[in-house]
Amino acid sequence: MALTRDFKATVVARVERDPAFAKALPDEATALLISGEADTARVILRDLVNATLTFEQLAKLMDVPSKSLHRTLSPKGKPSMDNLAAIFGAVSSKIPRGARGAKPRKVA
Repeated sequence: MALTRDFKATVVARVERDPAFAKALPDEATALLISGEADTARVILRDLVNATLTFEQLAKLMDVPSKSLHRTLSPKGKPSMDNLAAIFGAVSSKIPRGARGAKPRKVA
């Protein structure tokens, strides 16, 4: 079955309109890293970079080439802890204000 909309565009649109979703993405990436699923965590971080700022903006913030960041967050990338911390910090600062302070919803 073919997708009717680009997945990356869908993520960007949802981050822009849904603060809880925007907040959940870095949390999910962190949980995946901790559980040993680094490949999936890098994919989520890549989508989050695209949804919150550009790789070029992130490169300026981190003072590294954007091409290097693309490789770092690729499926075969090997980001250092310093780079991961900088990426998490940069994208977290761009998440809509309401999301960072949002309280999790109770699930019945």
